[in-house]
Amino acid sequence: MEPQTHYSTSSLRASSSASSSEGLRRFMLGVYNYMAMGIALSGLVAFGVANTPSVLALFYGAQGPTILGYAAIFSPLAFILVLSFGINKLSASAAQGLFFTFAGVMGLSMASVFILYTGVSIVRVFFITSATFAAMSLYGLTTKRDLSGFGSFLMMGLFGIIIASIVNLFMQSSMLHFAISVIGVLIFTGLTAYDTQRIKASYHVGLSGEAVRKASIYGALSLYLDFINLFYMLLALLGDRR
Repeated sequence: MEPQTHYSTSSLRASSSASSSEGLRRFMLGVYNYMAMGIALSGLVAFGVANTPSVLALFYGAQGPTILGYAAIFSPLAFILVLSFGINKLSASAAQGLFFTFAGVMGLSMASVFILYTGVSIVRVFFITSATFAAMSLYGLTTKRDLSGFGSFLMMGLFGIIIASIVNLFMQSSMLHFAISVIGVLIFTGLTAYDTQRIKASYHVGLSGEAVRKASIYGALSLYLDFINLFYMLLALLGDRR
């Protein structure tokens, strides 16, 4: 009887491990799907606005962004705060609606990209960003190394470039702008791997139903922000201005 008991216990463990791995695979696939749909929506909105002069004029004038333009630039922060701090109080459907609304509003603010840079360079940098993001996210997903130690360091660097960017709004220094872009690429490349590992670690076997959807949306928001910011930083370095 003992060999049979041992066999049954081993089978149960193997079955549990396979079930956990399948659940994690579905969870991460959900995260990437939401992120990809958010990026696609932002890109479509940005392209549509940039190529519709009457709509573009509502957001960007000859002297720069209009009042609506500034609203489009800064309002995504409100969505990020609501999703970050209120995700547990929201239903999965509400969180999904907020995420896609956020992605659409981000598209409005990204329309300026099509004004400042050539279409060819935008496409080129997008593919460079996609390849870099995919490589680093895969690393974060598969590495056995604990990346949590880099998290605080990367976040300090992130706050540093935010402060430097605000300062450079007044200084208008090309050298500082270049330095911010280079450091930003390094930071968001690292954050892609770190956030992927953190999102993977947030999954546990008991997570199901609405909780899985909300966790997927919250994870997608983190990776979306990593991708978009990496794209902006690379575009500043490699993009061809009109």
